Amino acid sequence: MSQAQQPSRRTVLAVAVAAAVTGTAAPAAVAAPAAAADAPGRALPRPIDYRAWTTYTDWRSGTAEGTRAVSGRRPGVVIGAPAGTTDYTDPHTGTTATWEYATWTSPVHRLTTPATEAVASWNAHTPEGTWLQAELQGTYSDGTGTPWYVMGRWAAGDQDIKRTSVDGQSDGRSSVWTDTFAVDDASTGLRLASYRLRLTLYRRPGTRLTPTVWRLGAMGSDVPDRFTVPASTPGLAQELAVPRYSQEIHKGQYPEYDNGGEAWCSPTSSQMIIEYWGGRLTPEQLSWVDPSYADPQVDFAARATYDHQYQGCGNWPFNAAYAATFEGIQGVVTRLASLTDLETLIAAGIPAITSQSFLKTELTGAGYGTSGHLMTVIGFTADGDVIANDPASPDDDAVRRVYPRREFENIWLRTKRYNASGKVVSGTGGVCYLYFPAQPTSHQRRALAAVGVH
Repeated sequence: MSQAQQPSRRTVLAVAVAAAVTGTAAPAAVAAPAAAADAPGRALPRPIDYRAWTTYTDWRSGTAEGTRAVSGRRPGVVIGAPAGTTDYTDPHTGTTATWEYATWTSPVHRLTTPATEAVASWNAHTPEGTWLQAELQGTYSDGTGTPWYVMGRWAAGDQDIKRTSVDGQSDGRSSVWTDTFAVDDASTGLRLASYRLRLTLYRRPGTRLTPTVWRLGAMGSDVPDRFTVPASTPGLAQELAVPRYSQEIHKGQYPEYDNGGEAWCSPTSSQMIIEYWGGRLTPEQLSWVDPSYADPQVDFAARATYDHQYQGCGNWPFNAAYAATFEGIQGVVTRLASLTDLETLIAAGIPAITSQSFLKTELTGAGYGTSGHLMTVIGFTADGDVIANDPASPDDDAVRRVYPRREFENIWLRTKRYNASGKVVSGTGGVCYLYFPAQPTSHQRRALAAVGVH
């Protein structure tokens, strides 16, 4: 069974939350009044707020306990004098080790639109012997606070800790589902009004090793609750030369990473754009991959994005963090509001990885249905249709697809849909990964700013 046919654990969790709270199958993530849902052509405000800390001034503005800011072409935060030591028992190996640690906590960010969901992402270098933890703590719209939620424990490699999300985090009003903070019952009107992010950097005791974090941010959103979205007007005909890789040719390879290639839509899509921006893996890095396998870099990407708790390669921030391990590349997780946003990015030479779910009958030319799938948007035809590198293709030559604009727009941007059993389940509401240069051109900076990424 391909990833395109398998149920998404994220979708299952979202529906479970809603069902537990409301007694219905409505998704926990949806949030706006139904009156705004299906009004054709109605202009809606951007319900998305992405904030990141990236500059030397940003890193100096936070609260440091053992960390220090570093300047340069790519400013960041590192361990200075450790704040102390702590023991960490890896839940996936049972191994307990002692680590020196230091923390950096961001200033409070007040969301421009109070949110029902938030996703943190980061870009960092973690040499062997180091790792990091990212957390979020927020204030609700009623003035009360959330606990500190772990949004990920991450390292580029898997020799020190097993990269992992943390299940079972909830205060009875909000929960963390793999990589996403979500208000449990958005129909009550409760929202996340503001948040802080906290980094904890770890290293082996007695060494001078340190992670370096260049970007830490979060996307908060309150996407309208809708089965259909307003149609956009085509405005661009352009195609980017993005490498084409199929996940399907990796079936059966390394089943310890989410049952092998048939489930690798996310890392396969990530690898396409990484290589578009010039990212390359060395023969030494690929030396563990069976030399008989084609496109071994896809196998590497699967291992490098694998979340040992989620038991899959589709953790959104882990994919963005993997992309940023390549010199000169940044990665963020956000939402976009329309295909016009995608056109703005494509015009600046920036492809995007989109997350969507659909029935086989809802996307002409796909030939499959999915409850969770990633593909890479690389351009638009003269008629405005979407040109996508779809990894759920039988081989590399078949990866380039053209999908009808209106169909693609709806399956990607909606927050509610009917599954194959006729039940109402959640849609992703425009989630995407954006990978772009660490030193973007002025055109690229303007395009990113236009879609809310700075």
